[in-house]
Amino acid sequence: MEKLALLGGSPSFQELATDKEIFRWPIITQEDKDAVMDIVENNKFSGKDITKKFEDEFAEWIGRKYACAYTNGTMSITAAMFAIGLGIGDEIICPTKTYWGSVSQAINFGASAVFCNINDMLSMDPDDLERLISPRTKAIVVVHYHGYPCDMDRIMEIANKHNLYVIEDCSHAHGSLYKGKKVGTFGHIAAMSMMSMKVFAAGELGMVVTDDRRLYERALAFGHYDLNNEQNILVADEIKGYYHIGLGGCKGRANQVSSALARGQLKHFDERSAEIRKAMNYFFDSLADIKGLKPLRCNEAEGSHMGGYYCPQFAYYPDEFKGLSAKRFCEALRAEFNGAFFSWEGANFCLHNHEFFKTFDLYNTGKPTRIEFADRDVRELDESINKSNTKYCISVPWFKKFDKERIDAYVAVYRKVAENYEQLLEGDIDKEQGGRWHGTENAANQQKKKK
Repeated sequence: MEKLALLGGSPSFQELATDKEIFRWPIITQEDKDAVMDIVENNKFSGKDITKKFEDEFAEWIGRKYACAYTNGTMSITAAMFAIGLGIGDEIICPTKTYWGSVSQAINFGASAVFCNINDMLSMDPDDLERLISPRTKAIVVVHYHGYPCDMDRIMEIANKHNLYVIEDCSHAHGSLYKGKKVGTFGHIAAMSMMSMKVFAAGELGMVVTDDRRLYERALAFGHYDLNNEQNILVADEIKGYYHIGLGGCKGRANQVSSALARGQLKHFDERSAEIRKAMNYFFDSLADIKGLKPLRCNEAEGSHMGGYYCPQFAYYPDEFKGLSAKRFCEALRAEFNGAFFSWEGANFCLHNHEFFKTFDLYNTGKPTRIEFADRDVRELDESINKSNTKYCISVPWFKKFDKERIDAYVAVYRKVAENYEQLLEGDIDKEQGGRWHGTENAANQQKKKK
């Protein structure tokens, strides 16, 4: 038994200067720099020509008819909400475990966010969807969290059954495949971030894609006043009279520095993502015998894959470690790495627990805006969200290059902590005994038990 560094042992990891290269992202070439300097030197920041080229290239790459770039991912999802006609009193369903930009914008439309449980893979749980649907439900926001594709067959089946729009948030999942088809091509419309830390990193940029001309025109009109004109508006009759004004009361035009960077990233994206998958699969395979750590990744034999593995995670099962908390496990990892790598537990917090979705009053009416225009108090639905279903995951190194020797060094740290975890049980104030990391029952069964 090796004494863990957290308890006074020696840290087992030694960082090398070359480690920076296996994590460097995004990869910027001289061609990228030249493209950016062309924007700078010729004052093309606010133009559209470079952005239009990128939109066309991206639409072809992802397999959609139309693409519209925006300033960032949050603005893109907002434009997608406008595109589907989200309005006062509507409800929009989203998994609770995601970044706030996936659904918080509903408040701007007088709509109510409704939160869905997640499953083992931190994905929207289709078993929980129909519990949430009401006559006021307008859409489902599907989040391919950490690059793992949701069960789009079942989600689309439910959406079609109830005549609901599906917005795909692909901010974590550029290039991920679900049964051989890119995510972002299943729903009625998709939106995504391309900020500097994403798999597809282009400074600060967002994108909307769809095959529906009407939805495209509405998304375009939301924040692109210079393109909302007679020449472009062809089928969306309801917005034809509002030329030359961004209908969302905002300007969402992309900065062309980001568009120039994005074109270069797209050119090499598939090749670089394949390298990431090779490295991450090797890392996860090397720890496959540790029962309490389950990688969030696809079964590639089914034609699915993880794109570029955005912010990769292990699902953590405390019952395999005698109830040891994920927090304590990560504290031990951080001590072994001695500052070279920071592992944390939990990923994004659960949105339904945040006061924004409980009490925030945007319009100063004296009533929480989430339910201001609602037919029901959707906050009551939050009570059936499994209280522990989003707690147990831990982050792992996000390798951008395959370097077997160096990846082995990181593997050794996770293995050391996993094989010596019993040392951590004493003093674990967050220890939880028994139970699976997320619970296995859907909300309907939980409600039956309460009765």
